[in-house]
Amino acid sequence: MAFTRRRLLHGGALIAAAPAIKVLTGASSIQAAHAQAAPAGLKWRHGLSLFGEVKYPEGFKHFDYVNPDAPKGGLVRQIAIGTFDNFNPVVSGVKGSIASEVRLVYEALTAPSLDEVSTEYGALAESVAYPDDFSFVVYRLRAEAKWHDGKPVTPDDVIFSLNVLKKHHPFYGAYYRHITKVEKTGERDVTFTFDAPGNRELPQIVGQLMVLPKHWWEGTDDAGRKRDISATTLEPPLGSGPYRIKRFDAARSVTLERVKDYWGRDLNFSIGHNNFDELRYEYFRDGTVALEAFKGDQVDWRTENSAKNWATAYDFPAVKDGRVILEEFPNRNAGVMQAFALNIRRDKFRDPRVRRALNFAFNFEEMNKQLFYGQYKRINSYFEGTELASSGLPEGRELEILETVRAEVPAEVFTTPYSNPVGGNPKAVRNNLREGMKLFKEAGFEVRNHKLVDGKTGAPFELELLSEAPSTERIMLFYKPSLERMGITVSVRTVDSTQYENRMRSWDFDVVGNLWIESLSPGNEQREFWGSQAADMPGSRNVVGIKNPAVDKLIERVIFAKDRADLVAATKALDRVLLWNHYVVPQFTYPFHRTARWDRFGRPEKMPKYGLSAFPTLWWHDAGKAAGKRS
Repeated sequence: MAFTRRRLLHGGALIAAAPAIKVLTGASSIQAAHAQAAPAGLKWRHGLSLFGEVKYPEGFKHFDYVNPDAPKGGLVRQIAIGTFDNFNPVVSGVKGSIASEVRLVYEALTAPSLDEVSTEYGALAESVAYPDDFSFVVYRLRAEAKWHDGKPVTPDDVIFSLNVLKKHHPFYGAYYRHITKVEKTGERDVTFTFDAPGNRELPQIVGQLMVLPKHWWEGTDDAGRKRDISATTLEPPLGSGPYRIKRFDAARSVTLERVKDYWGRDLNFSIGHNNFDELRYEYFRDGTVALEAFKGDQVDWRTENSAKNWATAYDFPAVKDGRVILEEFPNRNAGVMQAFALNIRRDKFRDPRVRRALNFAFNFEEMNKQLFYGQYKRINSYFEGTELASSGLPEGRELEILETVRAEVPAEVFTTPYSNPVGGNPKAVRNNLREGMKLFKEAGFEVRNHKLVDGKTGAPFELELLSEAPSTERIMLFYKPSLERMGITVSVRTVDSTQYENRMRSWDFDVVGNLWIESLSPGNEQREFWGSQAADMPGSRNVVGIKNPAVDKLIERVIFAKDRADLVAATKALDRVLLWNHYVVPQFTYPFHRTARWDRFGRPEKMPKYGLSAFPTLWWHDAGKAAGKRS
């Protein structure tokens, strides 16, 4: 399920024929739902979980991790890096630079629980039903769900949203491609039919659908111009969510205001959330400038991604006297693969020996010492930091799954535990470079006049390391000399975010730094990350360009896992095969979310297990702190 997240002709007729239907119901709708005549065999439930039972009982008032009495009010100023020229999320994958804050204007059919794995409760939807074979799903909208203009959210809005996202957005086109039919099947009911049974994740994926107002997008703006959902726009959009755009300065800042009469404010999925009256996002082109703005109290909160900054940049008076709080929150909600991604659409990377050789040139240990103050650890899995990460040799259920693709995967999958080369001292570095050169030679390359060239054509082996940020650039600059010692001609190029995004969309790169966030219950998004169909799709997240039948088969095993144990085994098998194909040069990770804040905010006493800092969603403005801590 991405981190990023399933035929019905006449309402109850086909539902009655389904043996075991599960229904999700929000607390405000339970009595109404029970008062409705339920078709024979229908079992009402109030939550969706990929495997097992939900934590919260029917009729729960709010999540355990919120403060239901959190005060409302105040302003919080946050940092956004880059720029924006678009408020239309439908085309964010192919046109313009989206202001990511627009996500708070819209809502999905369901909302996630932050202290459960792969579990969701109703938001725009009041209930959901699906059969045991997961061949279709029915969502019932809440009667009280309203757009900010007071009009109700309707099945037509849901259908419209799915269709335009599939048509115009590459990621959603892939993510929702298993939905073959969507139709209105009741006054507030929408039915989604899938291309095949057995995919247990699809009902929840449908629940994550961002719902857009059909009447607004098909209408005209204040100037009388017809809106075009296939184009970028800076017209503040109509939404149904807890916030709306109050004002903006293109490419510089966006301010959202809390919708005081928000329809969902007293429902269980919303209580204790969205406590600030205003959310302001200040855009910075440069992280260093953003840091200085934080130090100068121009913004309130900062997430720190630089180990160097964390170690050296917060020694200023406001930290010493307690006006600024530094805090790390454990990352329990996701795994990660951060790596140098190699574009295997290009011939130079076709041979896995070449790709492995590039890993031998990466001296992580010395980089960690010189650049990161020893804070990081090397990544050894595509699901690093979770129980899904493979290790040792395959056994049990994982081995059984791998046997089904034995002839299609590297032999080392079965014989050798995966590990990255270890550097850190001159002898180890020399040995690693020697092993790398050996692999290049086996792949048909040789050194001539101190340059690595193709042994047949004499063409030099050249690499461009493409970056969009100084923080990535310095990692690439550290990597560059080791590559050059192998005779590789290397250039490091840093471009602005717009140019970078355009080059990524057209796959115009050799090597980039990339990050894949993995949920604790991987599923259909794996096709988007590593599946053959996504490899040539502009804007997809298959950055590497993987087209591997064995990988495709293992992805399907993950998606169609029967239980949690089967999912874990299938994911480990997928992980192992990805590692031994050497598609990337793994980088490093840190198991905590580093944050710095001006001490003028309150937060729940019990924080959610899988919510990181949950800022600003669960926090609130503390007037007492704000008054007492100012300089």
